[in-house]
Amino acid sequence: MKVIILKNILSLKSIKSKFIKTSNYIVKLISSEETHTVRHPVLRAEKPVDSCVFDGDNLETTLHLGILHEHKLIGVSSFFKKSNSIISSEKTQYQLRGMAVLESFQGKGLGHILLKHGENMLREKHITAIWCNAREVAINFYKKNNYQVIGKSFIIKDIGLHYTMYKNL
Repeated sequence: MKVIILKNILSLKSIKSKFIKTSNYIVKLISSEETHTVRHPVLRAEKPVDSCVFDGDNLETTLHLGILHEHKLIGVSSFFKKSNSIISSEKTQYQLRGMAVLESFQGKGLGHILLKHGENMLREKHITAIWCNAREVAINFYKKNNYQVIGKSFIIKDIGLHYTMYKNL
């Protein structure tokens, strides 16, 4: 399967539409409930589905993006209006949570597409920093997307080792 990323889509400073199409993939805004079909098998497989519900999922300020292939949701990311005190208080911040791509679609650049689309939407809202609590296995993905580790590693109970990472937008 070939992934084509249209440069003009990813380089847009302002995205006005609610979805974009890149070859066989569509990125669009989705509901918090829709994220569970990907969050659960990728991030919480050994836990009940309700563990995929995050505080703030249904706030008006929260954005949920999905990437679809042949009308099937295969990847998700959620962006929450939330500040982290270890990042400059002068920055307007959002937190990235629940970033996941189904295993059979990983390694094809789809997470990158989701992340860039979300970052562009946040820039449009004049957000100046994005941060996340990254699992150890995801550190290199975020570094490739220009995120930096800040602070010390920590353990999230029943999930594992994490690092706080951020990027100035």
